[in-house]
Amino acid sequence: MNTEITERQQEIINVSLELIAESGIQSLTIKNLAKKIGFAESAIYRHYENKIQILLAILDFFKQNTEHFFSNQLNSNDNALIKIENLFQNHFKKFSTSPSLVSVIFSEEIFRNEVELTEKVKEIMNKNTASLKTIIETGQRNGEIRADIEASHLSVMIMGSLRMFVKQWHMTDYKFDLIEKGSEFINSIKILVKN
Repeated sequence: MNTEITERQQEIINVSLELIAESGIQSLTIKNLAKKIGFAESAIYRHYENKIQILLAILDFFKQNTEHFFSNQLNSNDNALIKIENLFQNHFKKFSTSPSLVSVIFSEEIFRNEVELTEKVKEIMNKNTASLKTIIETGQRNGEIRADIEASHLSVMIMGSLRMFVKQWHMTDYKFDLIEKGSEFINSIKILVKN
């Protein structure tokens, strides 16, 4: 599948995220989208078959971003704790600049009946957790991260806490500074996992 998206497709993704931010994921319809962008529904259908295809495009957009974050950290020479901190900070920055991404990424309950969307979210989660596990295993071998807990368990705990923390921010209608409070949160995670 071609992952290059056109300028118009990017505009549709951006406006979809705006719609979700303003009125929730349920408000994302082709009709609402066309109205907000200011062109006919048929123009959107030329780029995306339906709402599911748009949501898949948003998830792919997020997936490419996170893969970039993770590969940068996997290839860096920093110690494992710094890599974990950088990963969290990158996620917090991405979510802060595009809060509606949270509505899409963490909507697996809405996606339950949409196999393609569920599979895409699962793919992102599995890949990110596997990359984090690799970082943790290296950190354990280097004596930077505690080795008395399995790397796979630590990666789930860390990813789960990241998810919960961002979800809290989302549920409080973004009432706190995700980057600032996120730094404090990262420090707590580092205390828990360091050797």
